[in-house]
Amino acid sequence: QIKTYLCFFNIEIVMKLKNNLGLIGMMGSGKSTIGISIAKEIRFKFIDTDKEIEKAEKKSISKIFEEKGEKYFREIEKKIILELLTKDQNVFAFGGGSFLNKDVRMNIINRTTSFWLNWKNDTLIDRIAGSRKRPKVQNLTTKELNDMINKRAIIYREAKYKIECDDLNKNEISKKILSLYIDEKN
Repeated sequence: QIKTYLCFFNIEIVMKLKNNLGLIGMMGSGKSTIGISIAKEIRFKFIDTDKEIEKAEKKSISKIFEEKGEKYFREIEKKIILELLTKDQNVFAFGGGSFLNKDVRMNIINRTTSFWLNWKNDTLIDRIAGSRKRPKVQNLTTKELNDMINKRAIIYREAKYKIECDDLNKNEISKKILSLYIDEKN
């Protein structure tokens, strides 16, 4: 569906784009879904940093947390993200907690055009509560999830753009991001 929007953009401008595009936000905010769609549209490579960590470690994020702990995970996450950010023409979906690390955050801000996919807390909680794939939230209460979302939002605000997603569908979110990204490059 999104391909219909590209006709509004100058294809020569799209082909000259080099800067990475980065999606940040809470787990369950749709970073991978939106990122895949955008990457196809502008012919960039899509990179889900959590998947890259799983590939490097040869195990799931849950298993890494379980066997080696969050501190180890955050160290490997930082190393892999900083390495990935040295390349151009990528659309990144960054793990929900990665932007909390100051070094990672500064590199994302400096090496990508960053977009925060923001949703109402209730929407996110409905998507992530009790998820076994997400070790940080697996046993949290609704109040604890609200607190986590609110604390992270303070840091997510440092992204270049904030996209309010609740009243938009996937195609509208992608179109809005692409418009801002391409307008910035003109």
